[in-house]
Amino acid sequence: MKSIQELRERRTALATNLHTLLDKHPGEKWNAELQNQYDTAMAEIEAIDGEAKRIQHVLDTIADNAQVDGIRNVVERKARDDKQPAHLVAFNKLMREGERSLTADDWSTLRNTMSVGTAAQGGYTVPTEVATAVADALKAYGGMRAVAEVFRTAAGSDINFPTSDGTSETGELIGENTTATAADPSFGVVSLKTYKFSSKIVAVPFELLQDSSIDMEAFIRGRLVQRLGRVTNTYFTTGTGTAQPNGIVTAAASGKVGTTGQTLTVIFDDLVDLVHSVDPAYRALGNCRFMMNDASLKVIRKLKDSAGRPIFLPGYDGLGQAMPDTVLGYPVQINQDIAVMAANAKSILFGDFTFYKIRDAMDMQMFRFDDSAYIKLGQIGFLAWMRSGGNFVDVGGAVKYYANSAT
Repeated sequence: MKSIQELRERRTALATNLHTLLDKHPGEKWNAELQNQYDTAMAEIEAIDGEAKRIQHVLDTIADNAQVDGIRNVVERKARDDKQPAHLVAFNKLMREGERSLTADDWSTLRNTMSVGTAAQGGYTVPTEVATAVADALKAYGGMRAVAEVFRTAAGSDINFPTSDGTSETGELIGENTTATAADPSFGVVSLKTYKFSSKIVAVPFELLQDSSIDMEAFIRGRLVQRLGRVTNTYFTTGTGTAQPNGIVTAAASGKVGTTGQTLTVIFDDLVDLVHSVDPAYRALGNCRFMMNDASLKVIRKLKDSAGRPIFLPGYDGLGQAMPDTVLGYPVQINQDIAVMAANAKSILFGDFTFYKIRDAMDMQMFRFDDSAYIKLGQIGFLAWMRSGGNFVDVGGAVKYYANSAT
């Protein structure tokens, strides 16, 4: 059995060869033999992805069993804790044993890593390192945080972004001693509000809290990140803007409506039209990309250009960094909150998503519950709150959507 690293290296080689294949053979030279080479390489890439996924599942299962069996014992856990910063050791102690287990020194250490003091009713802000890890991990869920501009503010009051659409404005050529024409630009405002999101309560059994081989901070953080990441991505994608964030699908303008019959599909010409519906000034910034559901990418992977060449190229590791999958030469961002292809569905977006702003306000608040409702079930409850908001602050059409045909 090949190792994960060997599989990744082989996949990178195959993907690189595919890029070279299409680059060296323009449309007029593309033939059945070249198409067969492309299909064969893609089939091997898919087989490698499947095998790598199976191997990773086995490795994850082994790791999980090792934790359950207590292979990492108390001594090993203590040795690792001794190497951790004091505030992370205290934070893990707080989650395992509660506030009453902390000494005055523990509280002093924790407060030094928090921007605000301990809240009432058992709430506390997480240490800076944990908050940073949460923010980074949130990017993995959904896709919006991976491509939007994300920033943090110390307070949660509304922020107003001034807007002005100058894409249709132009100067003038005038003669000597002629008065210039007045053309004052118009300005607007887009407000960026914050909203409160809950992770819902994570109930943790006593066994996990008592087992020192379990990394409680990582375990709980992972669950909170999953829930907060998914719910915020949904609203950043499809939120209505009324008492909730204004999602990118809601805010984007129409770029192309599918031709009749394209209720569950898209054709090559429509994708080209979608790309060119975005002003060249935005495309020249170098940030444009496609965003779609994985089911839509499956449809697009089967498309070919007018010369019969595939328009999809798999990503690969190049120059020390991951290169994304591309369609028509543009990167693809998967977002499972984008609608799948259906009649009238806004199923594909294209443009510069950095004009979508995501704002995280203040510090994440966590709560630990050890009341009778949980104790009688042998559990301790954890809950996280965060304040965040998102809005599309461009009015010139930096992002457009493709809508499938109604019929």
